[in-house]
Amino acid sequence: MKRTSAVCAMEWSIELEMALRSKKSGQAVKAIQQIGSRLQQWSREPKPTMAVYNMFDLVLVFRNSYKEKKGKQYEGILSKARIDNQMELLKRVKLVFDTGDVESRALSLILFGCWGDFAKDSANIRYLILSSLVSSEILEVKASLFAAGCFCDLAADFASVALEILLNVVISPSTSMAIRIAGVRLFAKMGCSYSIATRAHKIGLKLVLDSSEDDFLVAILISLSKLAAKSTLLLSEQVDVLLFFLSQERTLRLRETALRCLNFVYRKGVCYSSVSTHVIRTLLRTLDEIELPSVMKCEALQILQTLVCGLPELSCDEMLDFTNLLNIIEKEAQSPIMSESVLAIHVLVDISTRLKERRQVGSDGDCFFSLPMRIISVIMDQIIFLLKPLLEGCQNNSKLSQEFQSLLNVLLSLVGKHPDLGILVLQKFGSFVECLVDVHDNIMTSRQAGVSEYEQIDFRVQKSKHISLSLAYNVLQFPLTCIENLNEAGAISAELHDKFKLLVGQVQSCNLCDHYIYLIYSILLHSQVIWGCVVRNSEEPCRVGRNLGISLCNHLGKHEVFSLEHVEKMLAERDNWPVYKAGTYAAYQGAWVTAAFVFGQLIGKVYSDSCSYWLKALAQFAVSEGKILLSLFPNLRRKLIDLLKVKEFHITFFGDSLAEVGQGAVGNISEPCCTEVLVGAYNGICSSGETLKSIAMLGKSCCFQRWFLVMRRKVLRTVVDGLKVLGTIPLTQVSISNNGQVDTSVTVKCLDCLRQITQISFQWKSLAQEFDLIAMSFIGMDRRSSKIISALALGCSLLAFTSGFALYFSNLPDHVNLVLRDLESSMNYLQGLLIQDLALRLSLVDQEICYNLSLLLELTKRVKGSAK
Repeated sequence: MKRTSAVCAMEWSIELEMALRSKKSGQAVKAIQQIGSRLQQWSREPKPTMAVYNMFDLVLVFRNSYKEKKGKQYEGILSKARIDNQMELLKRVKLVFDTGDVESRALSLILFGCWGDFAKDSANIRYLILSSLVSSEILEVKASLFAAGCFCDLAADFASVALEILLNVVISPSTSMAIRIAGVRLFAKMGCSYSIATRAHKIGLKLVLDSSEDDFLVAILISLSKLAAKSTLLLSEQVDVLLFFLSQERTLRLRETALRCLNFVYRKGVCYSSVSTHVIRTLLRTLDEIELPSVMKCEALQILQTLVCGLPELSCDEMLDFTNLLNIIEKEAQSPIMSESVLAIHVLVDISTRLKERRQVGSDGDCFFSLPMRIISVIMDQIIFLLKPLLEGCQNNSKLSQEFQSLLNVLLSLVGKHPDLGILVLQKFGSFVECLVDVHDNIMTSRQAGVSEYEQIDFRVQKSKHISLSLAYNVLQFPLTCIENLNEAGAISAELHDKFKLLVGQVQSCNLCDHYIYLIYSILLHSQVIWGCVVRNSEEPCRVGRNLGISLCNHLGKHEVFSLEHVEKMLAERDNWPVYKAGTYAAYQGAWVTAAFVFGQLIGKVYSDSCSYWLKALAQFAVSEGKILLSLFPNLRRKLIDLLKVKEFHITFFGDSLAEVGQGAVGNISEPCCTEVLVGAYNGICSSGETLKSIAMLGKSCCFQRWFLVMRRKVLRTVVDGLKVLGTIPLTQVSISNNGQVDTSVTVKCLDCLRQITQISFQWKSLAQEFDLIAMSFIGMDRRSSKIISALALGCSLLAFTSGFALYFSNLPDHVNLVLRDLESSMNYLQGLLIQDLALRLSLVDQEICYNLSLLLELTKRVKGSAK
């Protein structure tokens, strides 16, 4: 085991003592310098464990066992509580100070400062530090200033004396500028009490007013800003001073310092009581200066970005100033200097979020209402502005790429906060794709003009093509992420579908894209996320199950076949890994036919047994889900079969053709043939789980996947059981006699169905709880998967509720009531549990439904009480 600092401490101590006693010139200084780095290393190491103590025979008395204190108490290796021989250490270093040269005294003072946690209690050490402040040796004075700063942070009485001495040192005509600058930096350490901080700040402001040297003013402005940031009561006055130094009469260096200090003060998170329209106006005037350096504009923009979140509610009169703010920042957002532009865009986004719920009526209100749209236009303009230098592959390509990605991230964040703008973004991206192709083609044409055929394969041309493909890939990933975020926000609409469909057409005609991008876009377009909104909003009859709209079936079928064709092309080019990624994306989007084809084709292209089993399990799972999909939508199945025949494209799933996979399905879950399809899907899920066990035998457990397949199998089994029960319920209207009584055989069947459906309801509730267990067992699960598991748990809870309240038989004979009493207790208990479980899951989703469920629960309790 490697020796820790605690193990080496005794050895270091002996070396230090020998060096301090040495008569050799410079040996003591060298030892003090060396022990400093060693102590820093020790402070960074964790406390020794009992195993370390036992292994190296360390004495336990040196083990730190004191309790942690509240606040920011120093608890490093040089803290008072962790050093037992404090007086001996001070004595030995003081001996060096008393007998050594200037450098030795300076290093001793620095060491006293590092030991401030316990050295501050020594009157002798305090005197040494304070007296050294007026030394004639610059090196010693600087070291004493460091030590005094350490003590001022810890002892208010020491700080009070040091402040008076420091003032005399700074204002003395004989003091050099280097010492004056080092001295005013000590003002930042005077925050140990409010009274001393106030006095130090007042003295510091007087020094500011009495000085004209830029070097001195820069140092003291920074020091006073650090001091004011520790006390909110000093903040307002310090901000006024800094704003005073932003005037155009001051030098650029002082103005830049004032901006940096303002940025520091506000970013420390202190209260925003000092934020006023005067601060905003001053910053805007600074931004509006044409010749102002870019660094200063960026500082001003960072300050505004920090202040936006802390702005108070503005009156109507102040709205005019705010409109001016928007105009100036929007102008900065269009700057050709990308660092300024990106910062300004971030500020605009923050302002847009701040004003989202405060849109005013009238012209200003229209301005605020249109702000997000204006921001999108600015971002798209800047993205297009970056296109040419990116495609040309200039020297700063890496930085440009980062700025490009930053703009895309801002745009994505904006759409997340304003889902209604998704349509505009997709429309803008359609124009961007066209612009991307045009810029790329122009660059290629200009580079290839006038060169020989051999030179056309120049490295730069190839590099530009690579950059174009990479850029196109990154850009075209954005709409996919945007669509998924909008889906989570429930903002997918028929109009959004139309815009995205148009964008897909533009992408598919873009010669910069590869098969993978075409495939991903096609998968998303025929996924349930997109066409679900079409079903809800279509005027064409679309009774889901029996008659999915003809035009929609044509649309979905064409894109499914389009996807399959590109999968085949990618497989022919041996792009196996992109094909696999596309298959997983297809499974996520519910494009089960494409997913099943992908995984089935890849099984024979891998060499590892575990990979082969994994792909086979995925293919079996996808085929099972595809059977369910095609059984629910027979029109889609027929359209797919017709299109594949025209294309002469034959796909099989483990020996079964597509026609055989969904054969006999009519889209009605109540009919026997559909139940048979579900049973077939159930068997496929079982096979997938058995295949995964083979991977487990090879040393890979696939714990989550196997558990999920077990749950999917249980769900299908419960669905089949429920359908079978529903199929056996007698039609009581046919079986009622002339006197209004129900036939005895019918009564028996009804009671049996009631018992079975009650059991099924219990099963659904158990499944919901098991999905909860999955979510709790895999806490590192990504957010998207976690939401899917939670949705499955909610679905099972809802099915448990509906089945638990599903059956009611009227006109049963009186003697049947005796039999019903056997079920009454379990039914009442079950219904109470189902209501509570469903209400708990919907508590954060729909308060109105939860309230209605609570009323139902009370009604159930009253009925149970009256029955007794």
